[in-house]
Amino acid sequence: MVNWYLTLPANQLLRPRVCAVSYLNTVPLVWGMLHGPQRDLFDLTFAVPSACADQVAAGRAGIGIVPVVELLRGPMRVLEGCGIACRGPVRSILLISTCHPRQIRTLAADSGSRTSVMLARIILAQRYGVEPRIIPMPPDRERMLAAADAALIIGDPALRIDPETIEGYALDLGEQWSDLTGLPMVFAVWAGAPEVARPELEPAFLASCRYGLAHLEDIIRTESPARGLPEPLVRRYLTQHIVFELDDRSRRGMEEFLRLARELDTVVDSGVAAL
Repeated sequence: MVNWYLTLPANQLLRPRVCAVSYLNTVPLVWGMLHGPQRDLFDLTFAVPSACADQVAAGRAGIGIVPVVELLRGPMRVLEGCGIACRGPVRSILLISTCHPRQIRTLAADSGSRTSVMLARIILAQRYGVEPRIIPMPPDRERMLAAADAALIIGDPALRIDPETIEGYALDLGEQWSDLTGLPMVFAVWAGAPEVARPELEPAFLASCRYGLAHLEDIIRTESPARGLPEPLVRRYLTQHIVFELDDRSRRGMEEFLRLARELDTVVDSGVAAL
């Protein structure tokens, strides 16, 4: 039998460079690549979601855990089987506001994930009838709320915020999406250029994910102190909020997100053209 990694293009040097996201929610996906049977198959690097997508687009990485909105920007092939999704509250994507969502006119956004920014725009447009101006900023809640009506905070910084203690409004955008569509929200998938992200690689990525899911307690013990997060929060987040294996309903949710994203950008572009 010929191993899949011996059939890759020569420029991938038998070990494709894979860019993964540096947030907690990606750790189970790459645990097998770091500690399990898949650890010698890939050259693994880490970045925030937007930078990960940029590395794939620029050819500095063959495959990345790509924010799904990037699928609208160029030809990429998705590796089926696993990714980062939720079926309700996600906990790590929070839109915090001192005013009612219908009154939001400016949104300070952590631009580390373009999918989260687009999701916030979709939720605010579809559910609250507003299209705020986006102000890219680092994830500092106080500074963000001093500069804008609302703040979008994602990933590990969002996990360090207790939504129950927020004065004002704290919208969990996973829950908002579920209420809007009744579908899962897919945030990121493994994807790359079609000549690199080949179907033969899918079993290795799925096996790495399943190895991580089988070793969640090891992940919790390791990542909780490393990230300064309580073990119960990490356990609840990885077992109750994030979904790693993607099914047909996940695919439908991703397609609906991409449809609404295209629709929203078309409306915005038309409005600009008309000025």
